[in-house]
Amino acid sequence: MRSVGIVLLISAVMLPFAVGQTPDSLQARLKRVFPAATAFSPKEAGPPPHFIAYIGDTNARTIAGYVFWTTDLEPLERGYDGPIKMLVGVDTKGILTGVLVTENREPYGYFSVDRPEFAAQFKGKSIGDPFKVRGDVDGVSGATISITSASRAIRNASRRIARALITPPGAAK
Repeated sequence: MRSVGIVLLISAVMLPFAVGQTPDSLQARLKRVFPAATAFSPKEAGPPPHFIAYIGDTNARTIAGYVFWTTDLEPLERGYDGPIKMLVGVDTKGILTGVLVTENREPYGYFSVDRPEFAAQFKGKSIGDPFKVRGDVDGVSGATISITSASRAIRNASRRIARALITPPGAAK
């Protein structure tokens, strides 16, 4: 009986690491794509699925924006060799606060979407921008299929979040 208890204890401690996503690592990722936020909600079911980014303390916090997984909003968008999973932050004015590429199977991802320059170029972009490779998006490399797909996923998912959650100035929600 004692060995069963030890196995259960070890499993409980190791399970978050086995699935690759501890609450702390998710919080750190959320903070990377929305650095101004002081707190985040648990993942909201949506539609569309998202996290709420808050500013202020627990007594007087306000919504600063939203964070979402591109693969939740654009599941059919594919790079050269499958989906490119990215975490994206957008503020209440439709400005991207950050992008983090978390998973991809691109054969040359380290030459394209994995490079820090790829994600960094989206910070401060408006969701109204065209997101065109070799236009307002730097190709960073010759991996055109991967870069184009990732850019399109960021653009389309950000616009879906805005349509669903961001109220235009002067409009009632």
